[in-house]
Amino acid sequence: MTGNFKHISEFKDSVENKCIHLLVEAYNQSITDKLIQLNWEENDITKQLSEYIENNPLRKGNPFIMINVEHNLSKITAKKTKGFAAKSLRIDLCFATFKSEEEYKVFFEAKNLREKDSALKRRYIDTGIDNFVTEKYPQGFLVGYLLEGAVSPTIDGINNLLKKDNREKECLYPKNHKTVKYYYESNHSELCLKHLIFDFTVL
Repeated sequence: MTGNFKHISEFKDSVENKCIHLLVEAYNQSITDKLIQLNWEENDITKQLSEYIENNPLRKGNPFIMINVEHNLSKITAKKTKGFAAKSLRIDLCFATFKSEEEYKVFFEAKNLREKDSALKRRYIDTGIDNFVTEKYPQGFLVGYLLEGAVSPTIDGINNLLKKDNREKECLYPKNHKTVKYYYESNHSELCLKHLIFDFTVL
């Protein structure tokens, strides 16, 4: 039984790594093509990245990866009335694959960031980090789209807000990652949240 759990864990890790690789390749392509504008909303950027992912031959390898933008997380149990879909909880990107008959999903939530914009950094915490911590979002990754300034002081700004909230133990700290240039982790009770930062100021 232990060997089976190990096999499942290795498969999930492999899928996660493939999804991160696809996302990083999409980011790199966006930098090469210079399509993304620094005044875009985060959904605009996510949509552009998803188009690169859709066209990436790596997505069609083994395992085959499906991608869904603005993935609906809500299970509607009450009576459905007009407008119920618009009120549903969504997460920006969902990657999915199958192993035998089991479906496995990898979730990413994206947030715009600017070094001198405290409101965006607060939003990164309140509707990014906290949505994962409270399990409003399933376990997944946060992706920060940096549109102004530098990565390090922007992360320092997020950490300063966490410290102000007496959440110093939840601060983001850098870790090495073989695929992502700017990669951070933060610990929240039993959750280790992973953060990918994509620097679009290099455009």
